[in-house]
Amino acid sequence: MKLKIGLPKGSLQETTFKLFKNAGYTIKLLERSYVPAIDDPELEGLVIRAQEMARYVEDGILDMGITGYDWVLEQDAKVIELVRLRYGKVGFRGVKWVVAVPSDSTIKTLEDLKGKKIATELVGYTKRFLKKKGIDATVEFSWGATEVKPPLLADAIIEVTETGASLRANNLRIIDTILESETVLIANRSAWKDEWKRRKMESMTMLLKGALLAEEKVGLKMNVPRTKLDKVTKILSSLHTPTISNLSDENWAAIEVIIDQKTVRDIIPNLRRAGAQGIVEYPVSYTHLRAHETPEHLVCRLLLEKKKKKNKKIKK
Repeated sequence: MKLKIGLPKGSLQETTFKLFKNAGYTIKLLERSYVPAIDDPELEGLVIRAQEMARYVEDGILDMGITGYDWVLEQDAKVIELVRLRYGKVGFRGVKWVVAVPSDSTIKTLEDLKGKKIATELVGYTKRFLKKKGIDATVEFSWGATEVKPPLLADAIIEVTETGASLRANNLRIIDTILESETVLIANRSAWKDEWKRRKMESMTMLLKGALLAEEKVGLKMNVPRTKLDKVTKILSSLHTPTISNLSDENWAAIEVIIDQKTVRDIIPNLRRAGAQGIVEYPVSYTHLRAHETPEHLVCRLLLEKKKKKNKKIKK
């Protein structure tokens, strides 16, 4: 028996393959091929556009797939959402569908769209959204290059963006956001009822969540006077309780913790002011398994340890 999984072609493909690599799966795709080689004999992959993924999963052609939450809503697909995987084409972040108009447009709010022409790829969702708002506007499908259509071909556009750079480059101004989306792992309802397929999907979900956690974390080690322990530990925000170890000097303790990478620059100065010394930041690893850690945190820790061992081999 094999589990059929759909992988997104296009902007999400490279980031998706990288995420699977970090989760322990190697995926290789030859040029002009749509059937990837996966180093798991129980998986059968197919690379298709994210816009079509939800429909094929709903119909049972695929057991599971990775697509955007926006495309699940666009197709109004009846599928099971296994997990949100917050990454996009330029990294590990979500996207927004925004309403944009020319910088000199008189359109300032959603209400101003009444009677206007809107170009977008997200036609179905946009029509339902505007209907709920009581806004009567013409919504046309855009085959691409949507940013260049205002003002000649459309009064406004609804376009997906991660940074807004392309919109600004085309002299467009964002007036509102109609949807925030991120990558999701979805499953066919019938496949989810199959015990073997369900276990396989649950295992993959856990590994992918762990890989995402590992991307966002770094480790910190430091020495702290015992008189300052409480003050230092209150500062730390981690996956779970920091490891506190004894040192040869009974008046001091060693602390090791994993924290969000984006918080390091703010936390380290505060730790120093609180009394921590010899602070070392490292990209990977935990060394102790704790009974209370969640399965995702366990996977994150094991993946980090694997990455650390690989880095050591490279250095040698």
